[in-house]
Amino acid sequence: MAGRPNRIQRTLCTITAVAALVGPLAATAQDVGPDDPLVVRRSFYLPMRDKVRLAVNVYRPAKEGVAVDSKYPVVFAFTPYRARFYDKGKLVDLVDQRTFGLRALVHDGYVVATADIRGKGASFGARRGFLDQTEAKDGAEIVAWLARQPYATGEVGLIGCSYLGGSAMLVASASPPALKAVFSAATDWDKYEFVRRGGITGQFNTRPDEPASVDLASVPVDGDTDGVLLKQAVAQHAGNTPMAPLWYGIPYRDSMSALTGTRFWEEVGPYTHKAALARPGVAWYLWGNWNDEPTEQVIRSAANLPAKLIIGPGSHCEMPKQFDINAIQKGFFDRYLKHVPNGIDTERKYAWWRENGSGGELIRSDTLPGVGVKRTAMALGVGSDPHGGTMALRASPSRTLDYAIDYDISTDAYFPFWPESPDTHAATFTTLPLAQPATIEGYSIVSVEAAADAPEANLFAYLEDVDPSGKATVLAQGRLAASHRNPGTAPYADLDLPYHSGLQRDAEPLVPGRPVTLVFELSPRSYVVQPHHRLRVALAGADPRQRNLAEIRGGLARHWTLYGGAAGSKIEIPFVTPVRFETDTQ
Repeated sequence: MAGRPNRIQRTLCTITAVAALVGPLAATAQDVGPDDPLVVRRSFYLPMRDKVRLAVNVYRPAKEGVAVDSKYPVVFAFTPYRARFYDKGKLVDLVDQRTFGLRALVHDGYVVATADIRGKGASFGARRGFLDQTEAKDGAEIVAWLARQPYATGEVGLIGCSYLGGSAMLVASASPPALKAVFSAATDWDKYEFVRRGGITGQFNTRPDEPASVDLASVPVDGDTDGVLLKQAVAQHAGNTPMAPLWYGIPYRDSMSALTGTRFWEEVGPYTHKAALARPGVAWYLWGNWNDEPTEQVIRSAANLPAKLIIGPGSHCEMPKQFDINAIQKGFFDRYLKHVPNGIDTERKYAWWRENGSGGELIRSDTLPGVGVKRTAMALGVGSDPHGGTMALRASPSRTLDYAIDYDISTDAYFPFWPESPDTHAATFTTLPLAQPATIEGYSIVSVEAAADAPEANLFAYLEDVDPSGKATVLAQGRLAASHRNPGTAPYADLDLPYHSGLQRDAEPLVPGRPVTLVFELSPRSYVVQPHHRLRVALAGADPRQRNLAEIRGGLARHWTLYGGAAGSKIEIPFVTPVRFETDTQ
């Protein structure tokens, strides 16, 4: 009797069915992109040290459709999202993604290369983990190969945002000698603190894995006219490490992953590779946006690397309208790959957009946002309101609030980059209206005195701007599992912020009913709160970004008892100038 089909066999069946639709489309043309006589593209499979073949695209400067016989610096992007693919019959090419301005770089005298990581897109092989050392070595081999080509000067730069920003950091950690410049955006410095911030998974890295049909929509490399190699490559992707089970399976920083056989958080760092990342001769430029959870990690990277930094308004990898990110990218590569003395290395190291109502201003500084700004303590007070209380400069009498944790929350968002206000799902503490503008610059720190009715409980905190109509905007957010509350010492420069090791030996379950103090930072912000607006802190025991709530809620507390008033819970906010409230007699 035939056995039950295994995972790879089932995937092959799916691929065969989908290929019937995708294959003919992929075979109709190798290049359906813009008619650009200034760029010549070729794609091919490049074998790695273990013979696994990766799909690589090279774009060279051209005149009237013929490659220019000169040497140019190379800029390389390494992606899991398919460098070239079809979407409803239309070709989508990474070289034309506006976030990176890669086609314009070719026009300006660069060779641009893109490649699919192993186990994704048109590349062969299976992905082991997520941004692991296998991928680092692959990228370093591609960098070395590009540097040796007759059209290359031998100097290579890396560029990317989100996963691509992570792969840029990852490849840099392998120290390819030809690497001279890295532009990395919206990625992490400490992947444990990012994915399992405060010991809790609660963001976009736990999204479901993509079906095989996604990779089958990749454009086959030149010569694979019938897409046979593409189908063979995608069949191997059935061996990829599943993402969510990987993260859920390693709850502590020192956990051994059953899927990779390593202490995976340490392997993927990237802080564990700081010496390689900070090596002399490699220039760095980092970019993030305020409404994006990775930005607090981007600032940590800037605190540990010899890097320039710019932060804009907006969401994940969103191009700000307030400055030209493509011009910044080009100026950076011009300086460090073409050695043009354009002054970028003499500018102030850091810049960020300070939001001010509907406008704002670009702040330039040689210190990171919030460094040197004194925090103002505001007490969270409990009164007669069963859903929350006050937030004030002076503490009210000590009282407790019983908060029933709401686990009946969910989100359908595939990429929840920034949380919505938890509003009625949280206990809220609100100030009087502001009498004048209040500028926040840096990281706020919450200190919550609380007791739970079970050994395990999570706490989420949000700092919000509430306008006169009652509309709340989340300015900053953070989270901490109560069992991870014990302080530790960070293995890297951490801006003197609270640090929790995440090590299993430091975990300490709660004693039900016994109060503890939970101290953790919220994400950073540069923001001017307008007069007549209120500030609000929301505390919750669950968040819609927790995709595994249904599985874990049974083992978590049902109630938090929150202690407010004198010697109780508080938030410390980095106000640039003293804060004043309407009818303020404090």
